[in-house]
Amino acid sequence: MDRRARVLKEGKERRGPVAYWMSRDQRAHDNWALLYAQQLAQERRAPLLVVFCLAPEFLGAAWRHYAFMLEGLGQVARELADHRIAFHLVQGEPGKEIPNRVRDLEVGLLVTDFDPLRVKRAWKEQVGNKLTIPVLEVDAHNIVPCWLASDKQEYAAYTIRPKLHRALEEFLTPFPTLAKHPVPATDQGVDIDVTKLLKSLSLDREVPPVDWLKPGEHAARKHLKHFLSEKISNYDQDRNDPTKGAQSELSPYLHFGQLAPQRLALEVKQAKASRANQEAFLEELIVRRELSDNYCYYNQNYDNFQGLPDWAQKTLDEHREDEREYLYTLKDFEAARTHDPLWNAAQLEMVHRGKMHGYLRMYWAKKILEWTASPEEAQEVAIYLNDRYELDGRDPNGYVGVAWSVGGVHDRAWAERPVFGKIRYMNYKGAQRKFDVQAYIDKQQQAARESSS
Repeated sequence: MDRRARVLKEGKERRGPVAYWMSRDQRAHDNWALLYAQQLAQERRAPLLVVFCLAPEFLGAAWRHYAFMLEGLGQVARELADHRIAFHLVQGEPGKEIPNRVRDLEVGLLVTDFDPLRVKRAWKEQVGNKLTIPVLEVDAHNIVPCWLASDKQEYAAYTIRPKLHRALEEFLTPFPTLAKHPVPATDQGVDIDVTKLLKSLSLDREVPPVDWLKPGEHAARKHLKHFLSEKISNYDQDRNDPTKGAQSELSPYLHFGQLAPQRLALEVKQAKASRANQEAFLEELIVRRELSDNYCYYNQNYDNFQGLPDWAQKTLDEHREDEREYLYTLKDFEAARTHDPLWNAAQLEMVHRGKMHGYLRMYWAKKILEWTASPEEAQEVAIYLNDRYELDGRDPNGYVGVAWSVGGVHDRAWAERPVFGKIRYMNYKGAQRKFDVQAYIDKQQQAARESSS
């Protein structure tokens, strides 16, 4: 078996199509799960199907997220049809609808992709319990499969980094090409009517789609090319300055699986950029991102106080009764009504653009800890806002980013201070030393006015 794959559920294989239950990795190309499913189908001389289940709700996802996802899936369906692979979209609870569709299509073997989040793992368990055929899982998202990178929760980047680097020689390899499947399915599946689907769904419509970033595999490749030609040469020195626009802006594509992290890594390694810029980017893409998957996979409390390190829980407990100079409600935060113009600007960027600069995401979350009554409330508020507005919300990177900011995950103890205890502190003056804060504030206020007009 391919080392990227493992058996989720033993079962008795039967004659019939091989199906790939697509979930996290929503692309036709550079997709190890789809490629493995095609290999199995070719060996069996069977048709290949792709099934996607559109859940009625998912961790606070709004109109913005469903629109981005469905536009991308429409492109996937058309691309698969060109390769004689049928695409089926079903709606409802995956734990119920995937087994029903698998039985209806007389599938003989099911492949799915990997996701460390609790809800996705619960879906897979429900599906496996209702099927008698084998269910296989492929990590098509991480370069090094999560369960092979480490067999435990890693303490920090420095503990997982050598493990990942040793494994890259085996796993950071070129992708095979998706073939035109030799055995066409009798049912060619569906074309996705995105407008009709969006109208039919009960969605949070107060968070509209964005117009600055186009969804789908083709747009992701175009955006990647722009980053490599225009930005990466200054990435290392400018990435933490929100006024420089040096970040890749690729995280929404990575989150929805419209771009393979492995493709991105391969292209960066070939880019015309200094080694320092390449290594700085690959550290974020590989080590930090896969560390987040590791945390969520091995710590089922990844989104709450109980998941934080013991030292962090202890120091936060010791400072629970500290006086807070400011206390804000969720509505205050959501409407960007705090005393801090930089925090407000960052919130406006997230609400209107669906993407907050990485450095400010840390500052933003730490201030929520400072201005709420408890670390539990801070985590809940930060996750709620992140998942409702960020295009790349509901993601291991987001949960770990909040846990790092609020609870010291993957960090160390710092000098003790009120409210924070020994959690790392960030402040307005520190931001001023790093970049032109007023220029950033002015830009976001102007963008918010234009967005609202």
